[in-house]
Amino acid sequence: MSLTPLADRLRPKSITEVVGQKHILGEGKLLRNLIENNQIPNMIFYGPSGVGKTTVANIIASRTGKTLHRLNATNAGVSDIKNIVAQLDSFMAPEGVLLYLDEIQNFNKKQQQSLLEFMENGKITLIASTTENPYFYVYNAVLSRSVVFEFKQIEPEDVFAALSRAVEILENEDYKGFSLSVSQDALWHLAGCSNGDVRKALNSLEAAFMAALPDEDRKITIDLDAAEQAAQKKAMRYDKDGDSHYDILSAFQKSVRGSDPDAAVHYLARLVAAGDLQSICRRVLVMAAEDVGLAYPQAIAIVKACVDSALQLGFPEARIPLAEAVLLLATAPKSNSAICAIDAALSELESKDSGDIPAHLKDSHYGGAKKLGHGTEYKYPHSYKNHYVPQQYLPDNIKDSRYYEYGDNKTEQAACAYWSKIKGEAK
Repeated sequence: MSLTPLADRLRPKSITEVVGQKHILGEGKLLRNLIENNQIPNMIFYGPSGVGKTTVANIIASRTGKTLHRLNATNAGVSDIKNIVAQLDSFMAPEGVLLYLDEIQNFNKKQQQSLLEFMENGKITLIASTTENPYFYVYNAVLSRSVVFEFKQIEPEDVFAALSRAVEILENEDYKGFSLSVSQDALWHLAGCSNGDVRKALNSLEAAFMAALPDEDRKITIDLDAAEQAAQKKAMRYDKDGDSHYDILSAFQKSVRGSDPDAAVHYLARLVAAGDLQSICRRVLVMAAEDVGLAYPQAIAIVKACVDSALQLGFPEARIPLAEAVLLLATAPKSNSAICAIDAALSELESKDSGDIPAHLKDSHYGGAKKLGHGTEYKYPHSYKNHYVPQQYLPDNIKDSRYYEYGDNKTEQAACAYWSKIKGEAK
């Protein structure tokens, strides 16, 4: 068996082999087009560990004629940059240098600025990576000369695909004539425990493989128990695509909706223990709009900030802002007026012919609009007292439809009282 780690043996050699990151590497996306056209600008790769930043940098390096240098900013300094600069315009780097600088946030301003001259004249093409927000940790002069690409956490399905490919590699390697069998449960468990870190999942698979004892038929089996031991995390009764998954999410949302903070945190803990960060983040954002809604409209902004923090931190620290979001939602006043309004409007769209948009509401910012009568009778509300004037906004066919009903909470009742007064005065 090769001494090279499995994660390195499996490292993709082409863009098509990279798992995840379809938003920047999918067909027709910017980073993919730059790579395929061999037009490589200075770039900053931003995202959590194990999501493909170094892999993509290696693929880029293999496609260029530039000499590749790798530095890690945690232990490199200006002297290392000077050594690279000394090679420029020499036979050692005739086409210039491609510098992959990992963890650039650990370089101070002077160290980062030492690269600028050579970035500008094209002798050094910089690909820097960071797990921190580059707009906070990379100096403006470097940022302004670079294109920032955000690498997102890998979905469990994509990690599972990478693990399946790794199993094929292990099966095809001649390891003392042993055969290999890995259960689907084991692979899904490793994928779910990885928190989107492909390298972590592969390392766990390799640990399970190396620790396994072959049976009398020289067969190595990796089952769920072996995967739990390798990942150092016990599997819960939780299947991302099964009933248990949806049961937990259902109980989670109903506990928040029912304003029971203890139950809400309990089900959050189950989801955290299962490592299902994406489902938690999506669900709390839904609850902020669906269940709290206009009773406390600021909740969604606070929850979004908590979700962003959780995604940037990853587990285990992500549990803290997630708990903050869940407790805020569970203890907040509740209103479902927003979801009721949009669902009522959608339902009527399906069952009725709404008719044409009133002429006075149609776009009038083009030549000939007045001849069509578009916008000519529109009353501009800001020109009237209290910024309100009665006029018809719905199409004629549904002009009397009502979708939104003010909730019985303090915020919506205050809005209801305000508009009742304003609209009553305007009659």
